[in-house]
Amino acid sequence: MNPFDSQPKSIRIRPALTSDAPALALLLGELGYPAVDDQVRHRLEIHRAPNSIILVVESDERLVALLSLHLIPLMHADGFLGRVTSLVVSESNRRQGFGRLLVSAAEEYAWSNGCSRMEITSGDHRPDTHVFYEHLGYQVDCRRFIRNRPMV
Repeated sequence: MNPFDSQPKSIRIRPALTSDAPALALLLGELGYPAVDDQVRHRLEIHRAPNSIILVVESDERLVALLSLHLIPLMHADGFLGRVTSLVVSESNRRQGFGRLLVSAAEEYAWSNGCSRMEITSGDHRPDTHVFYEHLGYQVDCRRFIRNRPMV
């Protein structure tokens, strides 16, 4: 048996397509944000704005990871802030470098589109993920305050 038989034959990073909605819904569910295909299709349409991009990793013609990136214009400084608001690799494909590839692609996109810094949001309940981000050179920088919209 060849040890490389289990390795992906093709890996491609590309922008998400509307037809990716079913696979993206599954990935978002793994991240803890259940969604149905129609919700994801709608979100993909919203993110077609010039300052947003959703990237996916396709491995052996299957979507195994996604990352959403938003470029936010800064008022207090020149340029943009690149904010990663979601990053998920399917559970069966973790620790294979797909997350690292996506973050690298997002950074390249951000730097080439005028970002002066990158930010990744991640909940306190994800300590393993925080270690991953720290290994990529990210560090805890500030405190975030959130207020949810009141229920009517």
